[in-house]
Amino acid sequence: MEERIPAILLLEDGTFYQGIAVGKKGTTTGEIAFNTGMTGYQEVFTDPSYFGQILVMNTAHIGNYGIHDSESESESIKIAGLVTKKYSEIYSRSSAKGSLDSMMIENDCVGISDIDTRSLVRHIRSKGAMNAIISSDILDIDELKALLKQVPSMDGLELSSKVTTEKVYDSIPEDAKFKVALLDLGVKKNIIRCLVERGCHVRVFPMYSTLEEMKSFNPDGFMISNGPGDPGAMNETIQLVSQIVDSNIPTFGICLGHQILGLSQGLKTVKMFNGHRGINHPIKNLKTGKGEITSQNHGFVISKESVEGNDSIAVTHIHLNDNTIAGIELIGKPVFSVQYHPEASAGPHDSRYLFDQFIDNMQQSK
Repeated sequence: MEERIPAILLLEDGTFYQGIAVGKKGTTTGEIAFNTGMTGYQEVFTDPSYFGQILVMNTAHIGNYGIHDSESESESIKIAGLVTKKYSEIYSRSSAKGSLDSMMIENDCVGISDIDTRSLVRHIRSKGAMNAIISSDILDIDELKALLKQVPSMDGLELSSKVTTEKVYDSIPEDAKFKVALLDLGVKKNIIRCLVERGCHVRVFPMYSTLEEMKSFNPDGFMISNGPGDPGAMNETIQLVSQIVDSNIPTFGICLGHQILGLSQGLKTVKMFNGHRGINHPIKNLKTGKGEITSQNHGFVISKESVEGNDSIAVTHIHLNDNTIAGIELIGKPVFSVQYHPEASAGPHDSRYLFDQFIDNMQQSK
Protein backbone atom coordinates (compact mmCIF):
# COMPACT_ATOMS: atom_id res chain seq x y z
CA MET A 1 0.00 0.00 0.00
CA GLU A 2 1.25 3.45 -0.91
CA GLU A 3 2.29 6.07 1.63
CA ARG A 4 -0.68 7.91 3.11
CA ILE A 5 -0.64 11.43 1.69
CA PRO A 6 -2.61 14.16 3.52
CA ALA A 7 -5.42 15.99 1.73
CA ILE A 8 -7.87 18.78 2.51
CA LEU A 9 -11.52 19.29 1.59
CA LEU A 10 -12.55 22.96 1.78
CA LEU A 11 -16.15 24.14 1.37
CA GLU A 12 -17.25 27.50 0.01
CA ASP A 13 -18.43 28.63 3.47
CA GLY A 14 -14.93 28.12 4.93
CA THR A 15 -15.58 24.73 6.58
CA PHE A 16 -12.71 22.31 5.98
CA TYR A 17 -11.82 18.68 6.67
CA GLN A 18 -8.41 17.05 6.84
CA GLY A 19 -8.07 13.53 5.48
CA ILE A 20 -6.06 11.18 3.29
CA ALA A 21 -5.60 11.50 -0.49
CA VAL A 22 -7.11 8.71 -2.62
CA GLY A 23 -7.15 8.10 -6.35
CA LYS A 24 -5.21 10.65 -8.40
CA LYS A 25 -3.10 13.01 -6.29
CA GLY A 26 -3.80 16.64 -7.11
CA THR A 27 -6.50 19.32 -6.88
CA THR A 28 -10.11 19.35 -8.06
CA THR A 29 -13.13 21.64 -7.72
CA GLY A 30 -16.89 21.37 -8.19
CA GLU A 31 -20.25 21.56 -6.47
CA ILE A 32 -20.37 19.24 -3.47
CA ALA A 33 -23.27 16.77 -3.30
CA PHE A 34 -24.06 13.56 -1.43
CA ASN A 35 -25.44 10.20 -2.55
CA THR A 36 -27.52 8.13 -0.13
CA GLY A 37 -27.27 4.82 -2.01
CA MET A 38 -25.69 1.82 -0.32
CA THR A 39 -24.35 0.16 -3.48
CA GLY A 40 -23.48 0.85 -7.11
CA TYR A 41 -20.53 3.23 -6.72
CA GLN A 42 -19.10 2.43 -10.18
CA GLU A 43 -22.42 3.19 -11.88
CA VAL A 44 -22.67 6.43 -9.90
CA PHE A 45 -19.12 7.62 -10.61
CA THR A 46 -19.51 7.01 -14.36
CA ASP A 47 -22.94 8.68 -14.64
CA PRO A 48 -22.53 11.76 -16.89
CA SER A 49 -25.18 13.59 -14.85
CA TYR A 50 -22.57 13.96 -12.08
CA PHE A 51 -20.16 15.90 -14.29
CA GLY A 52 -18.84 18.91 -12.36
CA GLN A 53 -19.72 17.56 -8.91
CA ILE A 54 -17.61 16.47 -5.98
CA LEU A 55 -19.52 13.53 -4.55
CA VAL A 56 -19.81 12.46 -0.91
CA MET A 57 -20.77 8.80 -0.52
CA ASN A 58 -22.89 7.97 2.54
CA THR A 59 -21.76 4.33 2.48
CA ALA A 60 -18.86 3.96 4.90
CA HIS A 61 -16.77 1.67 2.65
CA ILE A 62 -16.06 2.47 -1.01
CA GLY A 63 -13.94 0.31 -3.32
CA ASN A 64 -14.36 -2.98 -1.47
CA TYR A 65 -15.91 -4.91 -4.40
CA GLY A 66 -13.70 -3.45 -7.14
CA ILE A 67 -14.95 -2.60 -10.64
CA HIS A 68 -16.55 -4.56 -13.47
CA ASP A 69 -16.73 -3.79 -17.20
CA SER A 70 -20.53 -4.15 -17.32
CA GLU A 71 -21.12 -1.66 -14.51
CA SER A 72 -19.95 1.57 -16.17
CA GLU A 73 -22.62 4.00 -17.36
CA SER A 74 -20.16 5.81 -19.68
CA GLU A 75 -16.61 5.44 -20.94
CA SER A 76 -14.97 7.19 -17.95
CA ILE A 77 -15.44 8.51 -14.43
CA LYS A 78 -17.54 11.68 -14.59
CA ILE A 79 -17.54 12.95 -11.00
CA ALA A 80 -15.19 15.87 -10.33
CA GLY A 81 -13.97 14.30 -7.10
CA LEU A 82 -14.75 11.71 -4.41
CA VAL A 83 -15.25 12.09 -0.65
CA THR A 84 -15.56 8.96 1.46
CA LYS A 85 -15.16 7.69 5.02
CA LYS A 86 -13.19 4.53 4.22
CA TYR A 87 -11.52 3.76 0.90
CA SER A 88 -10.38 0.27 -0.05
CA GLU A 89 -7.52 -0.07 -2.52
CA ILE A 90 -8.02 -3.85 -2.50
CA TYR A 91 -11.19 -5.73 -3.48
CA SER A 92 -12.71 -9.13 -2.76
CA ARG A 93 -15.20 -9.84 -5.61
CA SER A 94 -13.95 -12.73 -7.73
CA SER A 95 -15.52 -11.40 -10.94
CA ALA A 96 -14.06 -7.88 -10.57
CA LYS A 97 -11.74 -6.69 -13.34
CA GLY A 98 -9.64 -4.41 -11.17
CA SER A 99 -9.61 -1.97 -8.26
CA LEU A 100 -11.52 1.28 -7.99
CA ASP A 101 -8.22 2.96 -7.13
CA SER A 102 -6.68 1.95 -10.47
CA MET A 103 -9.77 3.27 -12.27
CA MET A 104 -9.63 6.58 -10.41
CA ILE A 105 -5.93 7.05 -11.16
CA GLU A 106 -6.45 6.14 -14.82
CA ASN A 107 -9.31 8.68 -15.04
CA ASP A 108 -7.44 11.45 -13.14
CA CYS A 109 -10.09 11.48 -10.41
CA VAL A 110 -8.98 13.18 -7.18
CA GLY A 111 -10.43 12.03 -3.86
CA ILE A 112 -10.20 12.27 -0.07
CA SER A 113 -10.95 9.65 2.59
CA ASP A 114 -10.81 9.26 6.37
CA ILE A 115 -13.06 12.20 7.13
CA ASP A 116 -16.34 12.28 9.10
CA THR A 117 -18.78 12.03 6.18
CA ARG A 118 -21.80 11.96 8.52
CA SER A 119 -20.80 15.35 9.87
CA LEU A 120 -20.16 16.62 6.34
CA VAL A 121 -23.53 15.45 4.99
CA ARG A 122 -25.37 17.00 7.96
CA HIS A 123 -23.53 20.26 7.26
CA ILE A 124 -24.47 20.24 3.55
CA ARG A 125 -28.08 19.38 4.41
CA SER A 126 -28.35 22.40 6.70
CA LYS A 127 -26.32 24.88 4.63
CA GLY A 128 -27.33 23.78 1.11
CA ALA A 129 -25.42 23.01 -2.06
CA MET A 130 -22.13 24.87 -2.46
CA ASN A 131 -18.80 24.64 -4.26
CA ALA A 132 -15.82 22.81 -2.78
CA ILE A 133 -12.19 21.98 -3.46
CA ILE A 134 -10.13 18.85 -2.68
CA SER A 135 -6.34 19.03 -2.76
CA SER A 136 -3.41 16.85 -1.83
CA ASP A 137 -0.75 19.15 -3.35
CA ILE A 138 -1.96 22.43 -1.78
CA LEU A 139 -2.56 22.32 1.96
CA ASP A 140 -2.66 26.06 2.65
CA ILE A 141 -6.27 27.05 3.43
CA ASP A 142 -5.93 30.64 2.22
CA GLU A 143 -4.48 29.49 -1.10
CA LEU A 144 -7.33 26.99 -1.49
CA LYS A 145 -9.91 29.68 -0.68
CA ALA A 146 -8.49 31.87 -3.45
CA LEU A 147 -8.75 29.01 -5.95
CA LEU A 148 -12.29 28.15 -4.84
CA LYS A 149 -13.51 31.72 -5.45
CA GLN A 150 -12.77 31.23 -9.16
CA VAL A 151 -15.12 28.24 -9.50
CA PRO A 152 -18.44 29.10 -11.26
CA SER A 153 -21.78 28.32 -9.61
CA MET A 154 -23.77 25.35 -10.92
CA ASP A 155 -26.70 27.78 -11.19
CA GLY A 156 -26.65 28.93 -14.83
CA LEU A 157 -23.96 26.44 -15.90
CA GLU A 158 -24.43 24.45 -19.12
CA LEU A 159 -22.51 21.15 -18.94
CA SER A 160 -24.18 18.73 -21.38
CA SER A 161 -21.84 19.88 -24.15
CA LYS A 162 -18.96 18.39 -22.09
CA VAL A 163 -20.44 14.88 -22.11
CA THR A 164 -22.64 14.53 -25.23
CA THR A 165 -21.50 12.19 -28.01
CA GLU A 166 -19.45 13.80 -30.78
CA LYS A 167 -20.99 11.66 -33.51
CA VAL A 168 -24.13 9.67 -34.23
CA TYR A 169 -24.02 5.97 -33.29
CA ASP A 170 -26.44 3.04 -33.25
CA SER A 171 -27.37 0.28 -30.84
CA ILE A 172 -29.42 -2.40 -32.59
CA PRO A 173 -31.20 -5.52 -31.29
CA GLU A 174 -31.41 -8.70 -33.34
CA ASP A 175 -35.09 -8.17 -34.14
CA ALA A 176 -35.81 -4.43 -34.14
CA LYS A 177 -39.49 -3.50 -33.89
CA PHE A 178 -39.15 0.24 -33.26
CA LYS A 179 -36.73 3.03 -34.05
CA VAL A 180 -35.88 5.52 -31.28
CA ALA A 181 -33.95 8.76 -31.86
CA LEU A 182 -32.15 9.53 -28.60
CA LEU A 183 -30.97 13.08 -27.90
CA ASP A 184 -27.79 12.65 -25.86
CA LEU A 185 -27.49 15.26 -23.12
CA GLY A 186 -25.30 12.89 -21.08
CA VAL A 187 -27.02 9.54 -21.50
CA LYS A 188 -26.42 6.53 -19.25
CA LYS A 189 -25.67 3.28 -21.07
CA ASN A 190 -28.45 1.47 -19.25
CA ILE A 191 -31.12 3.71 -20.77
CA ILE A 192 -29.98 2.49 -24.18
CA ARG A 193 -29.88 -1.11 -22.91
CA CYS A 194 -33.45 -0.89 -21.59
CA LEU A 195 -34.67 0.30 -25.00
CA VAL A 196 -32.68 -2.30 -26.95
CA GLU A 197 -34.01 -5.07 -24.67
CA ARG A 198 -37.51 -4.01 -25.74
CA GLY A 199 -36.77 -4.30 -29.45
CA CYS A 200 -35.72 -0.72 -30.17
CA HIS A 201 -33.10 0.26 -32.72
CA VAL A 202 -31.60 3.25 -30.87
CA ARG A 203 -29.77 5.93 -32.81
CA VAL A 204 -27.96 8.32 -30.46
CA PHE A 205 -27.64 11.94 -31.64
CA PRO A 206 -25.34 14.71 -30.33
CA MET A 207 -27.12 17.47 -28.39
CA TYR A 208 -26.60 20.01 -31.21
CA SER A 209 -28.44 17.90 -33.80
CA THR A 210 -31.37 19.42 -35.71
CA LEU A 211 -34.89 18.06 -35.86
CA GLU A 212 -34.36 17.36 -39.57
CA GLU A 213 -31.29 15.24 -38.81
CA MET A 214 -33.15 13.26 -36.17
CA LYS A 215 -36.30 12.82 -38.31
CA SER A 216 -34.23 11.58 -41.24
CA PHE A 217 -33.91 8.37 -39.18
CA ASN A 218 -37.73 8.10 -39.44
CA PRO A 219 -38.06 7.36 -35.72
CA ASP A 220 -41.11 5.86 -34.03
CA GLY A 221 -40.19 7.74 -30.87
CA PHE A 222 -37.82 10.28 -29.30
CA MET A 223 -35.89 9.84 -26.06
CA ILE A 224 -34.55 12.96 -24.30
CA SER A 225 -31.77 11.78 -21.99
CA ASN A 226 -30.43 12.66 -18.59
CA GLY A 227 -27.40 14.92 -18.21
CA PRO A 228 -25.57 17.45 -16.00
CA GLY A 229 -25.89 21.17 -15.36
CA ASP A 230 -28.62 23.81 -15.31
CA PRO A 231 -31.45 23.13 -17.81
CA GLY A 232 -32.28 26.85 -17.88
CA ALA A 233 -28.94 27.53 -19.61
CA MET A 234 -29.81 25.30 -22.61
CA ASN A 235 -31.93 27.51 -24.90
CA GLU A 236 -31.04 25.71 -28.15
CA THR A 237 -31.94 22.33 -26.65
CA ILE A 238 -35.21 23.71 -25.24
CA GLN A 239 -36.16 24.95 -28.73
CA LEU A 240 -35.26 21.59 -30.29
CA VAL A 241 -37.39 19.68 -27.76
CA SER A 242 -40.28 22.06 -28.42
CA GLN A 243 -40.03 21.12 -32.11
CA ILE A 244 -39.88 17.42 -31.20
CA VAL A 245 -43.08 17.75 -29.13
CA ASP A 246 -44.82 19.58 -32.00
CA SER A 247 -44.03 16.62 -34.28
CA ASN A 248 -46.56 14.54 -32.25
CA ILE A 249 -44.17 11.57 -32.28
CA PRO A 250 -44.09 9.68 -28.93
CA THR A 251 -41.49 11.22 -26.62
CA PHE A 252 -40.01 10.15 -23.28
CA GLY A 253 -37.79 12.42 -21.15
CA ILE A 254 -35.60 11.32 -18.24
CA CYS A 255 -34.10 13.61 -15.55
CA LEU A 256 -32.52 16.57 -17.42
CA GLY A 257 -34.67 15.49 -20.39
CA HIS A 258 -37.73 15.87 -18.13
CA GLN A 259 -36.67 19.37 -17.09
CA ILE A 260 -35.95 20.41 -20.70
CA LEU A 261 -39.35 19.04 -21.77
CA GLY A 262 -41.02 21.16 -19.09
CA LEU A 263 -39.11 24.27 -20.13
CA SER A 264 -40.07 23.66 -23.76
CA GLN A 265 -43.73 23.89 -22.71
CA GLY A 266 -43.39 27.15 -20.80
CA LEU A 267 -42.76 25.69 -17.34
CA LYS A 268 -39.93 26.86 -15.09
CA THR A 269 -37.12 25.03 -13.27
CA VAL A 270 -35.54 25.96 -9.95
CA LYS A 271 -32.30 24.97 -8.24
CA MET A 272 -32.90 22.85 -5.18
CA PHE A 273 -31.45 23.66 -1.74
CA ASN A 274 -30.12 20.10 -1.78
CA GLY A 275 -30.68 17.74 -4.69
CA HIS A 276 -31.97 14.18 -4.70
CA ARG A 277 -29.18 11.63 -5.18
CA GLY A 278 -29.43 7.96 -4.27
CA ILE A 279 -31.24 4.70 -5.02
CA ASN A 280 -33.78 4.85 -2.18
CA HIS A 281 -36.08 7.78 -3.05
CA PRO A 282 -39.86 7.24 -2.63
CA ILE A 283 -42.14 8.27 -5.51
CA LYS A 284 -45.95 8.11 -5.79
CA ASN A 285 -47.57 7.44 -9.16
CA LEU A 286 -50.65 9.67 -9.03
CA LYS A 287 -52.38 7.73 -11.84
CA THR A 288 -52.18 4.32 -10.14
CA GLY A 289 -51.73 5.32 -6.50
CA LYS A 290 -48.75 2.98 -6.25
CA GLY A 291 -45.43 3.80 -4.61
CA GLU A 292 -42.02 3.27 -6.21
CA ILE A 293 -38.54 3.23 -4.72
CA THR A 294 -36.37 4.99 -7.27
CA SER A 295 -32.88 5.98 -8.35
CA GLN A 296 -32.37 9.75 -8.51
CA ASN A 297 -29.66 12.26 -9.34
CA HIS A 298 -30.66 15.88 -9.83
CA GLY A 299 -30.12 19.34 -8.37
CA PHE A 300 -32.86 21.12 -10.34
CA VAL A 301 -36.60 20.48 -10.46
CA ILE A 302 -39.68 21.71 -12.34
CA SER A 303 -41.38 24.46 -10.32
CA LYS A 304 -44.76 23.40 -8.88
CA GLU A 305 -46.05 26.96 -9.22
CA SER A 306 -45.38 26.98 -12.96
CA VAL A 307 -47.48 23.84 -13.46
CA GLU A 308 -50.48 25.04 -11.44
CA GLY A 309 -53.23 26.28 -13.73
CA ASN A 310 -51.59 24.83 -16.84
CA ASP A 311 -54.38 22.85 -18.49
CA SER A 312 -52.09 21.20 -21.08
CA ILE A 313 -49.86 19.42 -18.53
CA ALA A 314 -50.73 16.80 -15.91
CA VAL A 315 -48.50 15.92 -12.96
CA THR A 316 -48.17 12.11 -12.90
CA HIS A 317 -45.62 11.51 -10.12
CA ILE A 318 -44.51 13.26 -6.93
CA HIS A 319 -41.55 12.77 -4.58
CA LEU A 320 -42.94 11.69 -1.22
CA ASN A 321 -40.14 13.28 0.85
CA ASP A 322 -40.77 16.86 -0.27
CA ASN A 323 -43.71 16.74 -2.73
CA THR A 324 -41.58 17.99 -5.62
CA ILE A 325 -42.77 17.16 -9.14
CA ALA A 326 -41.33 13.83 -10.29
CA GLY A 327 -43.28 13.20 -13.51
CA ILE A 328 -45.48 14.96 -16.06
CA GLU A 329 -47.40 14.17 -19.24
CA LEU A 330 -48.74 16.42 -21.97
CA ILE A 331 -52.53 16.11 -22.22
CA GLY A 332 -53.61 14.85 -25.64
CA LYS A 333 -50.05 14.05 -26.75
CA PRO A 334 -47.99 10.82 -26.45
CA VAL A 335 -45.35 12.72 -24.47
CA PHE A 336 -44.28 12.13 -20.85
CA SER A 337 -41.23 12.44 -18.61
CA VAL A 338 -39.93 11.63 -15.15
CA GLN A 339 -37.41 13.35 -12.91
CA TYR A 340 -35.89 10.07 -11.73
CA HIS A 341 -34.09 7.14 -13.41
CA PRO A 342 -36.30 4.20 -14.48
CA GLU A 343 -33.26 2.40 -15.94
CA ALA A 344 -31.94 2.41 -12.33
CA SER A 345 -28.51 0.86 -12.45
CA ALA A 346 -27.73 -0.30 -9.79
CA GLY A 347 -31.44 -0.83 -8.98
CA PRO A 348 -34.16 -0.65 -7.85
CA HIS A 349 -36.28 -1.75 -10.82
CA ASP A 350 -39.71 -0.51 -9.64
CA SER A 351 -39.93 2.02 -12.49
CA ARG A 352 -38.93 -0.06 -15.52
CA TYR A 353 -42.63 -0.08 -16.53
CA LEU A 354 -42.08 3.45 -17.89
CA PHE A 355 -40.08 2.00 -20.79
CA ASP A 356 -43.03 -0.30 -21.51
CA GLN A 357 -45.34 2.73 -21.45
CA PHE A 358 -43.08 4.39 -24.04
CA ILE A 359 -43.20 1.21 -26.18
CA ASP A 360 -47.01 1.18 -25.93
CA ASN A 361 -47.17 4.80 -27.08
CA MET A 362 -45.01 3.99 -30.11
CA GLN A 363 -47.10 0.88 -30.88
CA GLN A 364 -50.34 2.89 -30.81
CA SER A 365 -48.85 5.63 -33.02
CA LYS A 366 -47.60 3.23 -35.70
